[in-house]
Amino acid sequence: MSEIEERIRGVQSGPLKACGIRTFQMNLGYKCTMSCKHCHVEAGPRRTELMGKDIVEASLRILKDCSIETLDLTGGAPELNPHFRYLIGHARASGRHVIVRSNLTIFLEEGMQDLPDFYADHDVEITASLPHYTESATDRVRGTGTFSRSMEALRKLNGVGYGSADGKRLNLVYNPFGAFLPACQSELEQQYRESLRSLFGITFNRLYTVANMPIGRFRDFLVRSNSIRQYMEEVKRRFNPETLNNLMCRSLISVGWDGKLYDCDFNQMLGVTVDGGQPPHIKDFDYAMLANRTIVMGSHCFVCTAGQGST
Repeated sequence: MSEIEERIRGVQSGPLKACGIRTFQMNLGYKCTMSCKHCHVEAGPRRTELMGKDIVEASLRILKDCSIETLDLTGGAPELNPHFRYLIGHARASGRHVIVRSNLTIFLEEGMQDLPDFYADHDVEITASLPHYTESATDRVRGTGTFSRSMEALRKLNGVGYGSADGKRLNLVYNPFGAFLPACQSELEQQYRESLRSLFGITFNRLYTVANMPIGRFRDFLVRSNSIRQYMEEVKRRFNPETLNNLMCRSLISVGWDGKLYDCDFNQMLGVTVDGGQPPHIKDFDYAMLANRTIVMGSHCFVCTAGQGST
């Protein structure tokens, strides 16, 4: 039994289990227009993994047949998958709410300039990465010029109705740019809101703080900076039992680009599929079994149970 599982059994009887599937998350591939320093997926322009049409069609059948509320599309840059728009169109036709996790700068790439209109037409909720509300901090994580391109993309989204109180939903995501956990989400949201509005005239709906997982490039950074032990000790110290009821893995199933099934996107990057007694691939999808599965956990799960970002 892992350390995190022992902690959980110390505050409840039995292991952590799923309580239904409200969100169907699909990682459409690891190809991306960026190579961000904190990326747990290690996505980038040279990655070639992309979800095929057969997995997309299998997913659409599940969304049509099962009582799953939300389709959550991620990557890499999910927009680079050739079946991306087809998937959204059919998911919306089935009445599913669709969330796309975007890096923002994709809207300025060749052939992608109409994405804001496409999203607006299909009433897609956008959750967009913006590591900080200052240019220097954002460019440090994502590369020179990223901040200005992100501001241009946000203005385009505001222009088609995203980000206002009664408009289409636009959420931003903050990632720390060092070996520390995020500050208070509400305080950061206020700082983002005031800075982006006053300097750029940009509005958004919500800010989510996401603690960096010790996986992929961020783990490499922790190792290089001799910070991994300190970081893990900190997240373990902040273990908060009150987070357990709302951990995302309890109401989500994550589908890898190759159709394998995971409890979350982080387990996917570690190659840890759903519990051995469950169907491991989308071709064998069984809603009843997966909706009550035992969650597979590891030391990285302490980041989510710290209650400061990744829940």
